[in-house]
Amino acid sequence: MTELADQPVLRERPDRPAPRRPARRVPTPVLLIAPSLIFMTALFVWPTVVAVGQAFTGDDGPTAAYVRRMVDDPSFWPAVRYTALLIVVLIPIQFAFALTMALLLRERPRFAGVYFYLWVVPLAISDLAAGLVWLSIFTDRGYLNSVLDHLGVAGYSWLQFDHPVTMFLAVMVAELWRATSLVLVIVVAGLQGIPKDYDEAAAVFGATYWQRLRHVLLPQLRPSLQVAVILRTILALQTFAVAQALTGRNLPLLVGETYRWYNALLNPNVAAALALVVLGVSLLAAAGYLRLLREHPEARG
Repeated sequence: MTELADQPVLRERPDRPAPRRPARRVPTPVLLIAPSLIFMTALFVWPTVVAVGQAFTGDDGPTAAYVRRMVDDPSFWPAVRYTALLIVVLIPIQFAFALTMALLLRERPRFAGVYFYLWVVPLAISDLAAGLVWLSIFTDRGYLNSVLDHLGVAGYSWLQFDHPVTMFLAVMVAELWRATSLVLVIVVAGLQGIPKDYDEAAAVFGATYWQRLRHVLLPQLRPSLQVAVILRTILALQTFAVAQALTGRNLPLLVGETYRWYNALLNPNVAAALALVVLGVSLLAAAGYLRLLREHPEARG
């Protein structure tokens, strides 16, 4: 009994609740990109899914009839040809003009701010308004023919349906005037981020202006040029209002044909197929530019 009394009494402890695991928190990066994901899903992913369904689904299920009807349309391949020609001809000219104007502004001439604001005025004008402005110039009794008459030169039907070359030139000039300002703003912003020390150091070592432009300025402008060329290619693919105001259907373009199938012919399925063509070309062009203009690691060293 004494031994039992000397032993400590073991008291039963109440069962403690198991420790709760902290609630899992949504990672901060996911929260930051969530609005962009919702925006892209609502305005890009879902419309694309609907367009694919319209282009490849008929009353009896999956079908390629709408795509065949699009390809067999007499205006489809001329629209592809004129759209591609507009991109190939217009974009290099726009970049040449924009880069030249940006380099002139970089030299800080007198009234540089005035020049800049005058050059970017077309950026504030809508596509349709720009088309109407140039329609008043190129129409048969427009300003251009009036000037030619005063000079004793016979006028010319620039926008006549049987003059596809001059119609294309009119659309190209209108787009050149309207959209070059976008490239100019991007290039000017890129040039402002390049320290002048690099250019001055190259000049001290005897580099000519063209050598400095090629080996100093243009490599550092690569990101800005990459953004500008992607935007301009996508927007050139979407050229519609300017061509519609100047030529109507006499100069078919891809987006114009999409509008015709949807609005005039009341066939949203073929219109969706044309829209997917524009989307696919835009994605391929963007991917190609990103690959072509990316900075190689060996060039950095």
